[in-house]
Amino acid sequence: MSIRSIIQDIRMSRPQRVIQDGSPATRAELCDGLSQSCWANMPQELLREVLLKIESSESAWPVRKSVVACAGVCRSWRVITKEIVKTPELSAKLTFPISVKQPGPRDVLLQCFIKRNRSNQTYFLYLSLTNALTDDGKFLLAARKCRRPTCTDYIISLHADDMSKGSSTYIGKLRSNFLGTKFTIFDGQPPCAGAKVIKSRSTRLVNLKQVSPRVPAGNYPVAHISYELNVLGSRGPRRMQCIMDAIPSSAIEHGGVAPTQTELSLSNVDSFPSLPFFRSKSNRTENLLSGPLASQKDGVVVLRNKSPRWHEQLQCWCLNFHGRVTVASVKNFQLVASPENGPAGPEHEKIILQFGKVGKDLFTMDYRYPISAFQAFAICLSSFDTKIACE
Repeated sequence: MSIRSIIQDIRMSRPQRVIQDGSPATRAELCDGLSQSCWANMPQELLREVLLKIESSESAWPVRKSVVACAGVCRSWRVITKEIVKTPELSAKLTFPISVKQPGPRDVLLQCFIKRNRSNQTYFLYLSLTNALTDDGKFLLAARKCRRPTCTDYIISLHADDMSKGSSTYIGKLRSNFLGTKFTIFDGQPPCAGAKVIKSRSTRLVNLKQVSPRVPAGNYPVAHISYELNVLGSRGPRRMQCIMDAIPSSAIEHGGVAPTQTELSLSNVDSFPSLPFFRSKSNRTENLLSGPLASQKDGVVVLRNKSPRWHEQLQCWCLNFHGRVTVASVKNFQLVASPENGPAGPEHEKIILQFGKVGKDLFTMDYRYPISAFQAFAICLSSFDTKIACE
């Protein structure tokens, strides 16, 4: 019997009516319905063996959706499937939604690409399914650009059609300052134990009354990005630096460990209300975006862009993207570990993130450990933003 037949069989065994309350009687009825299925009562050893074969055979998308389907059959299947499926660090595979929040593989670059829609200022991240620069890809994340008078926000979501701050699929955002030279990446949930949430203390006057803002429940700063001032390109190519606040500097070293999220706690509408803009002379936003860049670098990973070399024959700056980038652009970059992380070694020479243009609105994004797809996507979004003082 095929895996599709197994999943259909156990789903058909569930009660057909919609259960609208959580009373013990209704929960018992649901359990009785599941217990009638031979697949739900399969011995644990046999079930594990079946799921192991499915996980190994369905190794790439789109057929890997069978692994996700197995996790959705029932609780016992879900628990064992989650135990079997390894993190991207170990398997170099993205399976569940939580995978976009987990560090990438250590030994290879995970190949992705970004599609830009200029008409509505949206961006879509896909996992590459082949080695070709253009394929349909597996959708991972989406972002929408929101312009504000003093800053720009990029709202990042797990859903391609729902990119609002109040959505249950909201997982984080990228915020820039007015000049587009400094950015902060916010995670919608704590990236590690002890993470501190940022809340606005600003207030505004509405009809001569002081109103306290409704602040999102989850705004955890996980990285800060800065671009060196470079008016009219007088200093050559862009220079950028990323301070990964949630990743210890030891993660770059051989055997180092980066924080890995294991659960994706999606919010609801009430947990993430919209954040109003405050028309005040306060420089709170500027301080928030610039604070950790000036200090607090000790003990965290610092990334810098790899310096390009000048090609005399082509009369342009060049980087070796190993065929993954085909169009020259000021947005193209490669990130490596900064010397601030300690003595230079083999691990410091590895490219951690590379981003480049291959078409009018198509860009490749390849990343590896210790950053996640979410962090890599947010860093690449900063390259799209208009930079008044850097170009």
